[in-house]
Amino acid sequence: MLQPLVRRTWAPRGQTPVMYCWDRHDRLSVLAGLSLAPRYTRVGLYFAVHHQNITAEELAAFLRQVTRHLRRSLIVVLDRWSVHRKAARFLQDDRRFAFEWLPSYAPDLNPVEHVWNHTKYADLANYVPENVVELECSADCSLQETRQTPKLLRSFFHAADLKL
Repeated sequence: MLQPLVRRTWAPRGQTPVMYCWDRHDRLSVLAGLSLAPRYTRVGLYFAVHHQNITAEELAAFLRQVTRHLRRSLIVVLDRWSVHRKAARFLQDDRRFAFEWLPSYAPDLNPVEHVWNHTKYADLANYVPENVVELECSADCSLQETRQTPKLLRSFFHAADLKL
């Protein structure tokens, strides 16, 4: 939703900072995936922005698109969200995909959660968009900037503490 994520900030003593926003319920849904090359030399970030809730069909199309871009089969690591499980059923006969599942209720093991934390708490903290188009542009810019920082992408894998 278009409500700002309020973080602590500095202000002159006795002057509480105020963020003005209006109650909007527009939203964006963003799919994202991190890729890690077999020899751990290349990392990548892939994402797609949608103006409605993500469906299993859209997730399956996103995974097919990533596969076409990388030109290789993928081991896809997903959490157990119902959309992820349904998309895996759509793609179970496709030999380009092998699915691995994270444990239930373990977002700290998911490297993509660290992407969201970085985007929300670092790049877009205290940001008040005027409309959903402005929010989309800012989110896209943040993710593009993150995509171009391999050291940061590797840190998401290290923070997840997955045994690769």
